[in-house]
Amino acid sequence: MKRVLWIIAAALLPLLSPAQAANTPGDSFAHISDAPGGDTTQPTRGKNSFALPAANINREQLRVFFFGNKLFNTNWVIAPASVKTLDGLGPTFNRVSCSGCHLRDGRGQPPEHEGDELLSMLIRLSVPGENAQGGPKSHPVYGDQLNDRAIPSVPAEGRALIKYEEIAGRFGDGTPYSLARPSYHFTDLAFGPLGDEVLISPRVAPAVIGLGLLEAISDADLRALADPEDKDGDGISGRLNHVWDVTDNSKRIGRFGWKSNVATLRHQNAAAAVGDIGLTSSLFPDQNCPKAQTACAAAPLGNSPELSDTFLDKLTLYTQVLAVPTRRDIDKPDVLAGEELFTNIGCAACHVPTFTTGTHPTLSLLSDQIIHPFTDLLLHDMGEELADGRPDYEATGREWRTAPLWGIGLVEAVNKHTRFLHDGRARSIEEAILWHGGEAENAKEAYRNLTATERRQILAFLNSL
Repeated sequence: MKRVLWIIAAALLPLLSPAQAANTPGDSFAHISDAPGGDTTQPTRGKNSFALPAANINREQLRVFFFGNKLFNTNWVIAPASVKTLDGLGPTFNRVSCSGCHLRDGRGQPPEHEGDELLSMLIRLSVPGENAQGGPKSHPVYGDQLNDRAIPSVPAEGRALIKYEEIAGRFGDGTPYSLARPSYHFTDLAFGPLGDEVLISPRVAPAVIGLGLLEAISDADLRALADPEDKDGDGISGRLNHVWDVTDNSKRIGRFGWKSNVATLRHQNAAAAVGDIGLTSSLFPDQNCPKAQTACAAAPLGNSPELSDTFLDKLTLYTQVLAVPTRRDIDKPDVLAGEELFTNIGCAACHVPTFTTGTHPTLSLLSDQIIHPFTDLLLHDMGEELADGRPDYEATGREWRTAPLWGIGLVEAVNKHTRFLHDGRARSIEEAILWHGGEAENAKEAYRNLTATERRQILAFLNSL
């Protein structure tokens, strides 16, 4: 029945037109289209706003999309099982499905209460130094991330707990606000302490809309935006992250992940499969079992690999063609005023409004689209308060990728929360702005010193995206 409803919905939805004229990256976005994904954009659908396929998808691609949707929502089981193609969970893992973190293809959040388990976020781990490909060096005992779950007879690695400290502040007009600063603690560690050298980075699951369009942005456009030496003197020095891509064993420009540490969606999906669910693939054929974890290494295996290339291909197409929803209220006076203020105080210097995609290597429906993601996909120093101290390829411990803003105003409708930033510490869009520092300090301070009306207008604009 669900499949039939999807087909009917897709057939009834009209194709949406892109903006009337292409803009080069960084141009003004006055009179921006209400279709941020160009021809791929779908109408807003409440809690399902992030779950629709691209509006210009063809029938065969739609069939693959539905299968990918099934895989995304499948709860993988322990091997051996009666369904060989869907077993192989673990031995250690964080969740049993992709949707376990990306509920309705949306955004994860930290636990609501101190001491609660992490349900849609995880903790990256490393130690000082680099691996053979120039990326983070895995913790020798606990690996690349803390897996807080395991199959029977295998110990889970441990638990992460979060505590918050309230930090008081005031807007320029005297209105008070409060921010919640997190700290992280670990318990039930099965293989001893993490050690003094451990580097940790908490990450909530991001929404997965529009990823294929970001994949289709040309390297040339990203290079044109990068200004590592700040030659234009604007205080913004966005940098590219050059990362190892296992799909062809080469260095490429990173564009996915909180630190732009992944170049392609096929790599991203395979890495999440092995790291989060414990599923091997042709790209990551080894079980996620560091040498010290002998019970993990001795656990029964599923197929080899557990996630077949056929399934990985379908899952990748699914994540490439999830549509961005339409904007709302774009002609309201507060939204229009907020749009102008967003540019005037410097937010658009990093949250670049407009690109025209290049030629996507496998999906022509994503090519030559005028899109409005509000990101430059570059690394920026965001200040000490947001720093995790953990390098990732060329990203320093203070740098983060500019997060895309499309769909940000629908997170509450889709996921029933308003938690933002890489670790979900911000309890609202406004708190996320107020945490900005480093290269974004001037823009943050400009926002803090706006009038209450002007702040409301910027928030109205952001909620329209």
